[in-house]
Amino acid sequence: MTARTGRGDMVLAAGLAMVAAALVWKFELIRRTYFRQDDFMFIARGLEQGLTWDYLMRIDWGHLMPAPFAIHWAMGRLGVYNEVLAHAVTVCLLAAAGLAVLRLLRVLFGSRPAILLPLGFYLLTPMTLPSTVWWAVVVEILPFQTALAMALSSHVLYTRTQRFRHALAAAGWTVVGMAFFVKAPFIPVLALVLTLGWLNRSGTRRVWLLYAAVLVPYTVIFFRQLFTTVQLTNVTFEPALPSAEVAAGTAWKLLTGSLVPASLGGPWDWQPIGDDYALGAPPAALMWAACAAAAVAVALSVRHRRRAWLAWTMLLGYVLLADVVPIWLGRASALGADLAGFELRYVSSTAALVTVVIGLAFIPVAGEERPWLRPPPSWSRRAWAPAAAVVAAGSVWSVTAFGALPLGRNVEGYVETARVALARAPSGSVVLDTYVPAKVAEPIFFYQYARVSTVLGPLAPHPVSWTERLSGPVGAPLMFDARGRLNLVDLDGVTVPAGASCTPVGAGEVVFPLPEPLPGDEWTVRVAYLNGAETTLVVRLGGSQAEVRAGRDLGVTYATVSGAGSELALRTIGGAGACVGEIKVGKPAPAENGTPVPARPVLP
Repeated sequence: MTARTGRGDMVLAAGLAMVAAALVWKFELIRRTYFRQDDFMFIARGLEQGLTWDYLMRIDWGHLMPAPFAIHWAMGRLGVYNEVLAHAVTVCLLAAAGLAVLRLLRVLFGSRPAILLPLGFYLLTPMTLPSTVWWAVVVEILPFQTALAMALSSHVLYTRTQRFRHALAAAGWTVVGMAFFVKAPFIPVLALVLTLGWLNRSGTRRVWLLYAAVLVPYTVIFFRQLFTTVQLTNVTFEPALPSAEVAAGTAWKLLTGSLVPASLGGPWDWQPIGDDYALGAPPAALMWAACAAAAVAVALSVRHRRRAWLAWTMLLGYVLLADVVPIWLGRASALGADLAGFELRYVSSTAALVTVVIGLAFIPVAGEERPWLRPPPSWSRRAWAPAAAVVAAGSVWSVTAFGALPLGRNVEGYVETARVALARAPSGSVVLDTYVPAKVAEPIFFYQYARVSTVLGPLAPHPVSWTERLSGPVGAPLMFDARGRLNLVDLDGVTVPAGASCTPVGAGEVVFPLPEPLPGDEWTVRVAYLNGAETTLVVRLGGSQAEVRAGRDLGVTYATVSGAGSELALRTIGGAGACVGEIKVGKPAPAENGTPVPARPVLP
């Protein structure tokens, strides 16, 4: 064994140990996560659909991702919200991505100790947090980063050996990446820049034709689906740029508030979005210090390392085209510069490329002739260790600060409590189909996919009757409270108490004054009755009325009306009269004096 081979083996062993240590460290965070927001919609859509072309090739707000859709489809059939499976998949994908980046660094730069620095950056950077703690992001970005690293490794091997199997592997990994994430078509572009700057260009014509054969069909499919897929808002995609102010602000803040701080251990502080996620909130002083440090690093590398400028230009071009432009065309107008600019999810997929660029800017490529414009200063050999230590400490601090959030505990508690409640509810129970709490799925974003029937319905072990509005005689309707427990439905509003005996109602309207006027809105009316025969009640509030059935003997019936007024009017149609008692008008709410099921919420 030569000294060089022995050193290479030691570097490989050290790299593998670093990947394993990172997995152990991150698992402590992963095990506390749960499904959130988009996850519930994607799993619900998978349960609704077969594994068809239309389902897999649907574009969700600019994202063509058939492979993640297939995973969500499978997840719905393997326990619905199976967090143990999700955690296992996340760990496996993290391992695959870490190993793929290690392979790329060894192939590109050789198995030298210097590659452990960019590898350490990739394994520690908080930039990858969204692809660690959010299931929907995990199954998009981690496979993409794996595919990117593997494709570039194969491309490098092809340029060095001219063996076409490496070109086929690079194209294959690019296809894998495109199946998972919409930014994968940039992989051949990155390969082109690598080739122009650092690799052997001769004999590469075949590989560019092969990449074109992969990109052209994908492009045709992507744009066809992009402009024909109907979104949740019942409209198709219409590209529109935000205002110049929002566009510039988003780009600037994404670079200076997300990418640069996260590349140097930031953001150090977080702005929570609910219990289980947060935006980066770098302190202003640290943010500007990070930008200054990044500028110094870039300037030093450009001064001493041949073609370092090309590496940084590649990174900047990728960020602008792959990260910023899609945000401009998609969500910048709705989110605004602050929300979009400090969302690490939008740069999370860039972590693998930043790793490569750090290497290209400071480490000679294997076999590269004359890598330096001028010799690196002597002090640089002593500076890298404290600089790396500062970045590593900042990264650990940032990840630890993120881990201080409750993460998935509260949402998991809600879902698991609801699972118990549905198991204990009698078969055929009527459950009001309200929206889940915003901490679970935000109704303003997910519409029908934020309803309890969609989110919690798959957990019911026996049939349940879901209704968005109470209408007609309903015995003991139930609804979920904010903690996931089932309660009897009460109405939060006004009450017209029953008299000494029930009030007869016939074909002519009987008017009941309300204790206080009701403003214009949708109201639920509950009417108690004691009827000699079944009849139909017409319930009117202001100019709105509803017809509902009222049964024989003692019971209650419900009506939903949209209106305003200070009195409620009742009459019957169909011949038979009614005799009514207490009337309540209000908004459905969990009964305060009832016993919820289960009595105590489940604690994860």
